[in-house]
Amino acid sequence: MSAKLENIIFKKWETSQFGSVYLIYCIWFLLAAIAVISEMSRGLTGIDNYLIFEGVFKHVVQEKYLFSYYPDEYVSFNNYGPAFSLIIAPFALLPTYLGCFLWAMANAIALFVALRMLPLEEKQKIMAYWIVVIEMMTSIHSVQFNPMFTAFFIFTFVFTLRGKDWIATLFIALGILTKLYGIAGLAFFFFSKNKFQFIISLLVWLTVIVAAPILYSSYDYIVQSYEDWYYQIIRRNQQNIDNSRTAGMQDISVPGMIRRIFKFYGPIDFPIIAGAGILFGIPLLKNKNQEHPNFKLYYLALVLISVVIFSSAAESPTFVIAVTGAALWFITQKKPISTNAKRLLWFLFLFTILSPTDLIPPYIRINFILAYSLKALPCFIIWCWLIVSCWKINWPKQSIQ
Repeated sequence: MSAKLENIIFKKWETSQFGSVYLIYCIWFLLAAIAVISEMSRGLTGIDNYLIFEGVFKHVVQEKYLFSYYPDEYVSFNNYGPAFSLIIAPFALLPTYLGCFLWAMANAIALFVALRMLPLEEKQKIMAYWIVVIEMMTSIHSVQFNPMFTAFFIFTFVFTLRGKDWIATLFIALGILTKLYGIAGLAFFFFSKNKFQFIISLLVWLTVIVAAPILYSSYDYIVQSYEDWYYQIIRRNQQNIDNSRTAGMQDISVPGMIRRIFKFYGPIDFPIIAGAGILFGIPLLKNKNQEHPNFKLYYLALVLISVVIFSSAAESPTFVIAVTGAALWFITQKKPISTNAKRLLWFLFLFTILSPTDLIPPYIRINFILAYSLKALPCFIIWCWLIVSCWKINWPKQSIQ
């Protein structure tokens, strides 16, 4: 892209609202609908992920082992625990294709509403939609849970800032008991105005959500299912790491890049995650930082990126979470936006957002971007940028509403 065209695009965003919010409304939901309808048009094979989700509810009701192979129902395997049955239940009770369509649209709605709730200017929100919309569509094509899961983190953040910890911690509990790495939402504890209430409400919600499926199943089955889920997570993690040997679709992460580029398959995940956790956590300990608006938004961005790029379970549809974080990083840059930030955004579009699409030649997509997990690289660079900013900037005390 020429420097002249680049300057026109970014100058327009910095001085206007970058298009009508009603335009992005239409495009956002139209693309979501197109994505799910195109998958449904392929028959049941196109919506295999939804059939797995639907199966979680049905198997909990029938008290079947959640992690068996059910070839008569779906092709792949389930990795969700019994708590997920609460989320999917309203859709699983409907005819399959109707439930699938509404599930996909509910995911698109959840993420759209979550971004609308952020304490940002209107033009910042619109720019965020434009950055995220293609990745949202990619996730919807897989009939995935990731757009809604992204919304869980944002809802936690927003309601914590508003002092509504009882609502905020509901989404942390749902995140932990569905994808486990929803535990990263606990970082927003530092932004709570009533930390005792935050802790108590989280414990209450964890108890309620763990126990709720007993209402349509049984106590013994649910307890056993959580134990089974624990072992399934361990097995799945090892499978994802093993898949890196053959450039599989999972492990699109920082450890995955190391494994695939250097052909090193030793125990590297824990040291990398521990080191990242230390870098992530120390700026939170400075109380004066916690009152600044951009510092809080930076940490929301860090959470969203971290849960993807350090996970062996990361795959292409998961990156709607990380790209949402990257969008928050970009729209909170100081004006005028630096050349380096602009270049990094284009790098994100090329290697992360557009890499699964037909705009990237298959040879490059398969033999370079997928083979070396390079979809994670731009998000990792943005993560490093955010970490350095949180460490170096002397954040003045300022409240955010």
